[in-house]
Amino acid sequence: MDRLKHVLIVEDDAHIADLLRLHLRDEGYVVEHAADGNEGVRMLEQGNWDALILDLMLPGVDGLEICKRARAMAQYTPIIITSARSSEVHRILGLELGADDYLAKPFSMLELVARVRALLRRTDALAKNARMESGQLMINGLSIDPLAREANLLGKPLGLTPREFDLLYFFARHPDKVFSRMDLLNEVWGYQHDGYEHTVNTHINRLRTKIEDDPAAPTRILTVWGRGYKFTAAAAGAQT
Repeated sequence: MDRLKHVLIVEDDAHIADLLRLHLRDEGYVVEHAADGNEGVRMLEQGNWDALILDLMLPGVDGLEICKRARAMAQYTPIIITSARSSEVHRILGLELGADDYLAKPFSMLELVARVRALLRRTDALAKNARMESGQLMINGLSIDPLAREANLLGKPLGLTPREFDLLYFFARHPDKVFSRMDLLNEVWGYQHDGYEHTVNTHINRLRTKIEDDPAAPTRILTVWGRGYKFTAAAAGAQT
Protein backbone atom coordinates (compact mmCIF):
# COMPACT_ATOMS: atom_id res chain seq x y z
CA MET A 1 0.00 0.00 0.00
CA ASP A 2 1.31 3.47 -0.93
CA ARG A 3 2.38 5.78 1.87
CA LEU A 4 -0.03 8.60 2.61
CA LYS A 5 1.11 11.97 1.28
CA HIS A 6 2.16 14.50 3.92
CA VAL A 7 1.49 18.19 3.27
CA LEU A 8 2.83 21.08 5.36
CA ILE A 9 0.90 24.38 5.37
CA VAL A 10 2.79 27.47 6.53
CA GLU A 11 0.12 30.15 6.84
CA ASP A 12 -0.53 32.80 9.52
CA ASP A 13 -4.20 33.32 8.61
CA ALA A 14 -6.00 30.77 10.79
CA HIS A 15 -9.18 30.83 8.68
CA ILE A 16 -7.32 30.08 5.43
CA ALA A 17 -5.24 27.41 7.16
CA ASP A 18 -8.34 25.69 8.55
CA LEU A 19 -10.03 25.64 5.13
CA LEU A 20 -6.89 24.31 3.46
CA ARG A 21 -6.50 21.62 6.09
CA LEU A 22 -10.15 20.58 5.71
CA HIS A 23 -10.04 20.33 1.90
CA LEU A 24 -6.69 18.55 1.78
CA ARG A 25 -7.66 16.03 4.44
CA ASP A 26 -10.82 15.31 2.44
CA GLU A 27 -8.43 14.32 -0.39
CA GLY A 28 -6.75 11.82 1.91
CA TYR A 29 -3.59 13.78 2.69
CA VAL A 30 -1.96 13.98 6.11
CA VAL A 31 -1.85 17.72 6.83
CA GLU A 32 0.11 19.73 9.40
CA HIS A 33 0.06 23.48 9.95
CA ALA A 34 2.66 26.05 11.05
CA ALA A 35 1.27 29.46 12.00
CA ASP A 36 4.48 31.48 11.55
CA GLY A 37 7.78 31.36 9.70
CA ASN A 38 9.89 30.19 12.61
CA GLU A 39 7.62 27.23 13.26
CA GLY A 40 7.46 26.58 9.54
CA VAL A 41 11.25 26.26 9.29
CA ARG A 42 11.36 23.95 12.29
CA MET A 43 8.64 21.66 10.92
CA LEU A 44 10.10 21.72 7.41
CA GLU A 45 13.48 20.56 8.71
CA GLN A 46 11.96 17.85 10.93
CA GLY A 47 9.45 16.32 8.54
CA ASN A 48 9.46 14.20 5.41
CA TRP A 49 7.03 16.31 3.40
CA ASP A 50 5.55 15.53 0.02
CA ALA A 51 4.38 19.12 -0.55
CA LEU A 52 4.68 22.53 1.06
CA ILE A 53 1.98 25.21 0.81
CA LEU A 54 3.71 28.44 1.73
CA ASP A 55 2.47 31.97 2.38
CA LEU A 56 4.97 34.74 1.62
CA MET A 57 3.99 37.28 4.27
CA LEU A 58 4.66 35.55 7.59
CA PRO A 59 5.63 36.59 11.13
CA GLY A 60 9.23 35.62 11.82
CA VAL A 61 11.05 34.04 8.86
CA ASP A 62 9.30 35.12 5.66
CA GLY A 63 8.09 32.79 2.94
CA LEU A 64 10.83 33.58 0.43
CA GLU A 65 13.51 32.69 2.97
CA ILE A 66 11.70 29.43 3.79
CA CYS A 67 11.55 28.66 0.06
CA LYS A 68 15.32 29.20 -0.23
CA ARG A 69 15.98 26.98 2.80
CA ALA A 70 13.75 24.25 1.39
CA ARG A 71 15.69 24.28 -1.86
CA ALA A 72 18.98 24.01 0.03
CA MET A 73 17.84 20.73 1.60
CA ALA A 74 18.83 17.36 0.13
CA GLN A 75 15.21 16.22 -0.33
CA TYR A 76 13.20 18.00 -3.01
CA THR A 77 9.85 19.17 -1.63
CA PRO A 78 7.32 20.55 -4.15
CA ILE A 79 6.28 24.08 -3.14
CA ILE A 80 3.13 26.05 -3.90
CA ILE A 81 3.31 29.69 -2.82
CA THR A 82 0.09 31.45 -1.83
CA SER A 83 0.25 35.19 -1.28
CA ALA A 84 -1.62 38.47 -1.35
CA ARG A 85 1.43 39.77 -3.21
CA SER A 86 -0.04 39.17 -6.66
CA SER A 87 2.40 41.28 -8.69
CA GLU A 88 4.36 39.62 -11.48
CA VAL A 89 7.63 40.56 -9.72
CA HIS A 90 6.77 38.57 -6.59
CA ARG A 91 5.42 35.67 -8.63
CA ILE A 92 8.58 35.41 -10.72
CA LEU A 93 10.81 35.87 -7.66
CA GLY A 94 9.05 33.01 -5.89
CA LEU A 95 9.37 30.75 -8.91
CA GLU A 96 13.02 31.63 -9.43
CA LEU A 97 13.76 30.80 -5.80
CA GLY A 98 12.46 27.31 -6.52
CA ALA A 99 8.70 27.31 -5.98
CA ASP A 100 6.78 24.98 -8.29
CA ASP A 101 3.60 27.04 -8.48
CA TYR A 102 2.11 30.33 -7.28
CA LEU A 103 -1.47 31.27 -6.42
CA ALA A 104 -2.47 34.84 -5.61
CA LYS A 105 -4.96 35.44 -2.79
CA PRO A 106 -7.88 35.22 -2.79
CA PHE A 107 -7.85 31.87 -4.52
CA SER A 108 -10.24 28.97 -5.00
CA MET A 109 -9.69 26.15 -2.52
CA LEU A 110 -10.73 23.67 -5.20
CA GLU A 111 -8.13 25.08 -7.59
CA LEU A 112 -5.39 24.85 -4.97
CA VAL A 113 -6.31 21.26 -4.15
CA ALA A 114 -6.28 20.44 -7.87
CA ARG A 115 -2.82 21.96 -8.23
CA VAL A 116 -1.52 20.02 -5.22
CA ARG A 117 -2.93 16.82 -6.71
CA ALA A 118 -1.34 17.53 -10.12
CA LEU A 119 1.99 18.46 -8.56
CA LEU A 120 2.15 15.26 -6.51
CA ARG A 121 1.22 13.15 -9.54
CA ARG A 122 4.00 14.79 -11.52
CA THR A 123 6.53 14.31 -8.71
CA ASP A 124 5.65 10.61 -8.49
CA ALA A 125 5.95 10.24 -12.27
CA LEU A 126 9.38 11.90 -12.33
CA ALA A 127 10.62 9.67 -9.52
CA LYS A 128 9.31 6.59 -11.32
CA ASN A 129 10.97 7.64 -14.57
CA ALA A 130 14.26 8.21 -12.78
CA ARG A 131 14.12 4.69 -11.33
CA MET A 132 13.28 3.22 -14.75
CA GLU A 133 16.04 5.22 -16.43
CA SER A 134 18.53 4.68 -13.65
CA GLY A 135 21.55 4.48 -15.96
CA GLN A 136 23.77 7.53 -16.25
CA LEU A 137 23.54 9.69 -19.35
CA MET A 138 26.84 10.56 -21.00
CA ILE A 139 26.50 13.31 -23.60
CA ASN A 140 28.75 16.06 -24.90
CA GLY A 141 31.16 15.89 -21.94
CA LEU A 142 28.32 15.74 -19.42
CA SER A 143 27.59 12.86 -17.03
CA ILE A 144 24.06 12.91 -15.55
CA ASP A 145 22.94 10.50 -12.82
CA PRO A 146 19.13 10.62 -12.42
CA LEU A 147 19.05 8.61 -9.20
CA ALA A 148 21.73 10.55 -7.36
CA ARG A 149 20.49 13.74 -9.09
CA GLU A 150 24.06 14.75 -9.81
CA ALA A 151 25.68 16.10 -12.95
CA ASN A 152 29.34 16.45 -13.85
CA LEU A 153 31.11 18.19 -16.70
CA LEU A 154 34.43 16.61 -17.68
CA GLY A 155 34.51 14.97 -14.25
CA LYS A 156 33.81 18.13 -12.25
CA PRO A 157 30.56 18.47 -10.24
CA LEU A 158 28.25 21.17 -11.59
CA GLY A 159 26.44 21.97 -8.33
CA LEU A 160 23.03 22.33 -9.95
CA THR A 161 19.91 23.39 -8.11
CA PRO A 162 17.07 20.81 -8.24
CA ARG A 163 15.26 22.71 -11.01
CA GLU A 164 18.45 23.24 -13.01
CA PHE A 165 19.07 19.49 -12.79
CA ASP A 166 15.52 18.71 -13.98
CA LEU A 167 15.92 21.08 -16.92
CA LEU A 168 19.32 19.70 -17.96
CA TYR A 169 18.15 16.09 -17.57
CA PHE A 170 15.07 16.80 -19.72
CA PHE A 171 17.18 18.44 -22.42
CA ALA A 172 19.72 15.60 -22.36
CA ARG A 173 16.98 13.00 -22.83
CA HIS A 174 15.73 14.86 -25.93
CA PRO A 175 18.87 15.97 -27.78
CA ASP A 176 18.49 18.19 -30.86
CA LYS A 177 14.74 18.61 -30.31
CA VAL A 178 13.42 22.17 -30.12
CA PHE A 179 11.21 23.16 -27.18
CA SER A 180 9.38 26.44 -26.69
CA ARG A 181 9.39 28.10 -23.28
CA MET A 182 5.79 26.97 -22.77
CA ASP A 183 6.81 23.41 -23.68
CA LEU A 184 9.54 23.53 -21.03
CA LEU A 185 7.18 25.00 -18.42
CA ASN A 186 4.79 22.12 -19.01
CA GLU A 187 7.39 19.35 -19.15
CA VAL A 188 9.82 20.50 -16.44
CA TRP A 189 7.81 22.78 -14.17
CA GLY A 190 4.45 21.08 -14.71
CA TYR A 191 2.29 24.05 -15.69
CA GLN A 192 1.55 26.33 -18.65
CA HIS A 193 0.59 29.69 -17.16
CA ASP A 194 1.12 32.88 -19.15
CA GLY A 195 3.68 35.21 -17.63
CA TYR A 196 5.88 32.47 -16.17
CA GLU A 197 8.13 32.12 -19.23
CA HIS A 198 10.71 34.47 -17.72
CA THR A 199 11.70 31.82 -15.21
CA VAL A 200 12.63 29.49 -18.10
CA ASN A 201 14.99 32.14 -19.49
CA THR A 202 16.53 32.64 -16.05
CA HIS A 203 17.16 28.94 -15.50
CA ILE A 204 18.61 28.48 -18.99
CA ASN A 205 20.95 31.42 -18.43
CA ARG A 206 22.08 29.94 -15.11
CA LEU A 207 22.60 26.52 -16.70
CA ARG A 208 24.68 28.10 -19.43
CA THR A 209 26.99 29.68 -16.85
CA LYS A 210 27.65 26.19 -15.47
CA ILE A 211 27.93 24.04 -18.60
CA GLU A 212 29.18 26.38 -21.34
CA ASP A 213 32.78 27.43 -21.95
CA ASP A 214 31.42 30.85 -22.90
CA PRO A 215 27.81 31.43 -21.75
CA ALA A 216 27.52 34.34 -24.19
CA ALA A 217 28.31 31.98 -27.08
CA PRO A 218 26.75 28.66 -26.03
CA THR A 219 27.44 25.42 -27.85
CA ARG A 220 25.27 23.03 -25.78
CA ILE A 221 21.97 24.79 -25.08
CA LEU A 222 21.15 26.76 -28.22
CA THR A 223 18.51 29.35 -28.95
CA VAL A 224 16.41 28.59 -32.03
CA TRP A 225 15.08 32.01 -32.95
CA GLY A 226 11.31 32.28 -32.98
CA ARG A 227 10.89 28.69 -31.73
CA GLY A 228 12.68 28.09 -28.42
CA TYR A 229 15.71 26.11 -27.27
CA LYS A 230 17.45 22.86 -28.04
CA PHE A 231 20.23 20.81 -26.48
CA THR A 232 22.92 19.64 -28.89
CA ALA A 233 24.34 16.13 -28.64
CA ALA A 234 27.71 17.33 -29.93
CA ALA A 235 29.52 20.64 -29.78
CA ALA A 236 28.20 22.96 -32.49
CA GLY A 237 28.77 26.41 -33.83
CA ALA A 238 28.06 29.12 -31.31
CA GLN A 239 24.60 30.62 -31.06
CA THR A 240 23.02 32.89 -28.47
